[in-house]
Amino acid sequence: MKRRVVLAAIGAATVLAMTGPGHAATEIQWWHAMGGKLGEKVVEIADGFNASQSDYKVLPVYKGNYTETMTAAIAAFRARQQPHIVQVFEVGTASMMAAKGAIYPVYSLMADTGEPFDPGSYLASVTGYYTDTDGNMLSMPFNSSTPVLYYNKTAFEKAGVTRVPTTWPEVEAAARKAQAAGYPCGFTTGWQSWVQIENFSAWHNQPTGTRSNGFAGTDTEFTFNSPVHVRHIGQLAEWQKSGIFSYGGRRSDSAPKFYQQECVMYMNSSAAYAGVKANTKDFEFGVSSLPFWPDIDGAPQNTIIGGATLWVLQGHGSGDYKGIARFFSYLSSAEVQADWHQFTGYLPITTAAYELTKSQGFYDKNPGTGIAIKQMTGKAPTKNSKGLRFGNFVQIRDIINEELEAIWSGQKSAQAGLDAAVQRGNVLLRRFESTN
Repeated sequence: MKRRVVLAAIGAATVLAMTGPGHAATEIQWWHAMGGKLGEKVVEIADGFNASQSDYKVLPVYKGNYTETMTAAIAAFRARQQPHIVQVFEVGTASMMAAKGAIYPVYSLMADTGEPFDPGSYLASVTGYYTDTDGNMLSMPFNSSTPVLYYNKTAFEKAGVTRVPTTWPEVEAAARKAQAAGYPCGFTTGWQSWVQIENFSAWHNQPTGTRSNGFAGTDTEFTFNSPVHVRHIGQLAEWQKSGIFSYGGRRSDSAPKFYQQECVMYMNSSAAYAGVKANTKDFEFGVSSLPFWPDIDGAPQNTIIGGATLWVLQGHGSGDYKGIARFFSYLSSAEVQADWHQFTGYLPITTAAYELTKSQGFYDKNPGTGIAIKQMTGKAPTKNSKGLRFGNFVQIRDIINEELEAIWSGQKSAQAGLDAAVQRGNVLLRRFESTN
C-alpha cells in the first residue's frame, strides 16, 4: 500500500491546478506482457503517472506472454491499429530494429519532443543491448534482469554444505551432499537457452556467434557448438542421469522443483526473486552468482540481460508522442525505478535508482538482491558479453530448446545436438539477412 501511495503522489499536487472543465486527456496505449503481480505493478505505475498530470492518460493492456505481445503488435501495425508503446523482450531487438518504418527510436523521440534526456544516467550494461552502432538508445529499458543462483539454505545446513557453490565442480559436490541427505535433485534451471547457452557464453567470455554476437552485422553465424559449450552441455546431460541436474521445462516451468524442495538449487532470472520469496515459506533461501568453470580463462566475465524494453511505434499524432516522452521521464525517475526494482527483482535502469535503493538499506535488509547488479557491472563487457543481436532469435530459441531436450533425453549427444541447433539456427539467420 505504501508503494502505491508513493507512486501516485509523485507530481500529483499539480493535477488540480491543471484540470479544468472540458479537459480531455490524450490516451496512450501501452501493450505489455506482465501478468499477475507484475501486471498489477504496471497498472500502478501507469496510475501514478496519470495522477501526476492531467494532459495524458496511459492505458496499460496485457496482451499475453512476450511472444504473443510482440506478435499482436506486429499484426496491429499492419492493420494500422498499433498501440503507442509495446513491450518487446530482448531477443526481439534485431527484428524491431529492422522494422525501421514502424518504430520511433527513443533518442529521436526525446529530442523531437524537447523532453530532458541524459543517456549517460542509465546503466551502460542495460542500455548497451538496445543501442545502435552509434550508441543511440532505440528503446526505453524497463524490465531488465539477469540470471542468478537461488539455493535452499535449510537444505544446505541439513546436508552439511558450508560453502555456497561458486563453481560448477562445487555445484556438483553440494548436489551430491544434498542427495545423500534425502533431497532427490541437486539443481534445475529456468529458461535453459538464456541461462545455459546465452549467459553461459557471456559469463565465460565465449562468443555465441560471430560478428560480435550479431552487433557488427547480420552476416553472423552461431558458434555455441564450440568445445567449451559441448563440454558444459555434455556435463549437464550426464548429471541429468543421476538427478544432480533435473530438467523442468523451457521457461520457468522448473520453479516447483525448487519450491517443493525436490531440487536444492535453481538458476533463473533475478526477477524471479518475488516469486521465490512468495513460494518458499517452508525453508530459507539465498541468492548467489551463477557458477562458472574455473579452468576457463577469463571466467567469470559478466552476465547479460533478459527482460524487455518499451518500443514506440510510428503512426500517431505529435501530441501523443509528447505524452509518451513525458511518461518515459516519469518511468525513469529514481523513485519509480527504485520501487520497481525492489518489488520485482528487475535491475534498476539508472544509477540514481540504484543509489537510492542502496541508501534506503534495501540490499542490507534483503541479502542477495544486489548480486545481479554485481554480475552485470563487475567487469566491462567484451564483444562476447555485451549481449546478443540475432535476427529471428525468437524462433531460434525454440530450435535450441528442441535440441537441448533431445540431449537431456539421451536421443542425441551434446555435440550432435548443438551442431544441429547451430545448423538450423544459421538457416534462419540467413533468411533474416536476405530480407534486411
